[in-house]
Amino acid sequence: MLDLCIPVPPLPGASGVRLTRPEYHREFREHRKEIRGSNSWKLERLQHFEETNDESRDALRNGDWPEVLRLFEAERDATRQAAREQELRGALLHRIRVVEEPLTPYVQWELHWLHMRAQCGHPVRVLPAAAIAPAETDGLLPELTLPGDRVLFRVLYTESGKPDGAIRFTDPHLVQGWAAYVEKLYAAAESMQTYFDRVVAPLAPPPAA
Repeated sequence: MLDLCIPVPPLPGASGVRLTRPEYHREFREHRKEIRGSNSWKLERLQHFEETNDESRDALRNGDWPEVLRLFEAERDATRQAAREQELRGALLHRIRVVEEPLTPYVQWELHWLHMRAQCGHPVRVLPAAAIAPAETDGLLPELTLPGDRVLFRVLYTESGKPDGAIRFTDPHLVQGWAAYVEKLYAAAESMQTYFDRVVAPLAPPPAA
């Protein structure tokens, strides 16, 4: 079994700046627009989120799986175009999705969306939670986004999984340490396509959640 015994960098909350959800979204978009020739990273660890203002997430709540798939497919052209634009700028966002099995309904839903994005050129890989167990003796890894090499956002959620803003970190040593750590996780992870074919595609539609 894959076992990643990689030291986890520190992430002291007191060294960051607390942002509301609108502040985080605004700053993240601004940083993403500025990136040229630099990798970006996203690490997702939690197994359930309460997405808001998302039609496909609402369709999952309502148990309408055909509508979920239709809405994902409707995003394909725009998703492909976004990947082309990011590739031209050298600014692709590399995403690592940690998964626990059996998959929660939310993760099964999200993996279908991520699979579509991977097919359109967005780099996505999947990492089993068991592989990072040695790193989680004191708690789960944080939800992170690193747009470029100058800032890190720890994305926050309520206990029920609702978005709750973020903490922004700009210390170069901290940002670079986490970027190197997440890059190692990405290198060890499985491609979305092979994981989807092996684990997700054979599953029945998930229950409403």
